[in-house]
Amino acid sequence: MSTHIDRTGLRDRFWEKTALEDLSKPEWEALCDGCGRCCLIKMEDEDTEDIYYTNVTCRLFDIGNCTCSSYALRRQLVKDCVSLTPENIDRNAHWMPSTCAYRLLHEGKPLFDWHPLISGSNTSVHEAYKSVAGLVVPEYEVEEEDLVDHMEQRFR
Repeated sequence: MSTHIDRTGLRDRFWEKTALEDLSKPEWEALCDGCGRCCLIKMEDEDTEDIYYTNVTCRLFDIGNCTCSSYALRRQLVKDCVSLTPENIDRNAHWMPSTCAYRLLHEGKPLFDWHPLISGSNTSVHEAYKSVAGLVVPEYEVEEEDLVDHMEQRFR
């Protein structure tokens, strides 16, 4: 299991010293822990606005590497893909898992010890069992009406 996030040449502990909107593009990208939870199909209860995670991944998700197979083109290929930015995090943080660095920092919380920026290892998220590695099925194997049968609380 590998992640393809480049964390070289970044300022020391930048996430503790710099507001999200002031991060450079490489710093912003380096916040991603590579867990893959954001790539899970989610459902929202229209009455309560509660978000429910499934164990079903977006069709672009590479299950073997726990990465997007077409990261640069993901928004063009998947109409409802949310690309988090400093400008839209207020509207989208609630969709992100509770362990997500973007959400944590947006909420004023620290990163977990297993986050690659803290641990120094790109595989620590998997070793801490915080990723979806080995726990998901691809979207093309599940009918839309069956998504409710794939709801998972552990990914929240």
